[in-house]
Amino acid sequence: MNRTLLQKDLIGGGLLIVVGIAVLTHSVSYHIGTLVQMGPGFFPFFLGLILGLVGCGIAVQGFLSVRGAAQPDSPTAKKKLRPEWKAWILICMGMVAFVVLTKYLGLVAGTFAVVFISALGDRGNNIKSAVLLASAMVSVAVVVFWWALQIQLPLFKWGGV
Repeated sequence: MNRTLLQKDLIGGGLLIVVGIAVLTHSVSYHIGTLVQMGPGFFPFFLGLILGLVGCGIAVQGFLSVRGAAQPDSPTAKKKLRPEWKAWILICMGMVAFVVLTKYLGLVAGTFAVVFISALGDRGNNIKSAVLLASAMVSVAVVVFWWALQIQLPLFKWGGV
């Protein structure tokens, strides 16, 4: 594995740790409760805890891999970490599309849009795989959120509010 990917593991793990700690510190301002009677801070608390632990695992794995890796002299190993602008932009556009389309067209259109647009941010995806993934996620969203959890979000709608 090249050194750049290992550094990404360190940075990604560190970011997960920071976000996990932020969620943990914010969640303690709410009542956490017990397993029998969960308060509003229970879920964020344990979500932040799990996020921090996963971040620690990723960072430790990246740190151990960096220490054990040879120092290659290839130009690709020395390149700096650059952000994947296409992925960042498409994922942000997908979230905006979800908010707008869910409000005006319903759950099906919003879910399809967020997954389709975000999937195009991955270099390994093409339009066909993005459509298949988005269609599958629409099915999952309908079953989980609309049918099982009965969240009051219409599947299809035309217009606002």
